[in-house]
Amino acid sequence: METLLDIVLGVGLFGLVTSTTYSVLALVATLRFRRRARTFPVSDYAPPVSLLKPLHGAETGLESYLATFFEQDYPEYEILFCARRLDDAGLDIARRVAARYPCVPVKFLASGEPTMPNAKSLSLESMAGRAQHDIFIISDSDVRVHPGYLRDVVAPFANPNVGAVTCLYRGDAAEGGIWSGIEAAAMSIEMTAGVLVVEMLEGMKFALGPTMAIRRESLAEIGGFLPMGDYCADDFLLGNRVAALGRTVVLSQHVIDHVVLQESFWPSMQHQARWMKSTRFSRPKGHLGTALTFSVPYGVLTAIAAAALGWPAMAGAALVWSIGSRMLLAAAISRRVLREASPWQSVLLYPVRDLLGILFWASSYGSPKIFWRNEIFLLEKQGRMRRQDS
Repeated sequence: METLLDIVLGVGLFGLVTSTTYSVLALVATLRFRRRARTFPVSDYAPPVSLLKPLHGAETGLESYLATFFEQDYPEYEILFCARRLDDAGLDIARRVAARYPCVPVKFLASGEPTMPNAKSLSLESMAGRAQHDIFIISDSDVRVHPGYLRDVVAPFANPNVGAVTCLYRGDAAEGGIWSGIEAAAMSIEMTAGVLVVEMLEGMKFALGPTMAIRRESLAEIGGFLPMGDYCADDFLLGNRVAALGRTVVLSQHVIDHVVLQESFWPSMQHQARWMKSTRFSRPKGHLGTALTFSVPYGVLTAIAAAALGWPAMAGAALVWSIGSRMLLAAAISRRVLREASPWQSVLLYPVRDLLGILFWASSYGSPKIFWRNEIFLLEKQGRMRRQDS
């Protein structure tokens, strides 16, 4: 028994060392991102752009989120909306919002029923074919932006080698609830920390789905949106293929609000499990190492083993360190990068998400099934999807 406890203690202590190293890297990356924001040049580069908004149904809060895209401080842009059918409830809401902003050119499109698992890609291809301008900005339906959004996202394209731009995002549990709050903390802190560390060590070689901007020319070079229609992580793939062309993918200084729509326990668990499985299949090597970035699970392991071995001081210290380091990281990212008005939700809930995170990570190596848009899909190599019954 004592030998087993020694092994558990060793694993716990090793995990605390690796997760602390990761926290230090994330804090350095946070300071680097913040310092770059202070020195980021103000640009008057503002070419006309096309906003591409795929829709699917009348999601909670959609009307207010869409309105923020009509209130941009930008000289010339158009918005294209696309759903599977012209009578889609989401398109009806978009029409209602557009009627309040007659000065913004708008197009409403239907893609038809998709033959590919990721219907979003077909909608994007339909919109790209009808877009008037040569810079496309793609955003999800559940995001909210500020008036300077377009200017900030477009600015890096002043460099002709920039092929794509993407944004970090704050998780916003708009409807409240503990499970939505935990998922929001995952979006705000876990996702941001991972992106900042990877960008610091490797550079940006992927994009983040809530906002992806791309030149028409770069999109044509990677074959358009349709080749990504068989994949779950189409955002990762888009940025990855642009980077493979030798073009720069830029992480914008602009941060958007990503609203958490899952209010109850089970939908939230399904969403987070799908997110983790998608990462496993898209970036298998990086995902494997994710197990060493969690802190609280290793603090708990160390505390259990140390207490059983008669070392209560070590047990207490391990718990305090593992939780405290996560709270410190959450506070730094919340205030320095995301500029959240109140960081307390992230600070208090991130350690809980960190504890649950390793369970999602472990489960990602189980069944390849994911539940998405009321359908069951199987994930295959590189994140390719196929319907379970196909």
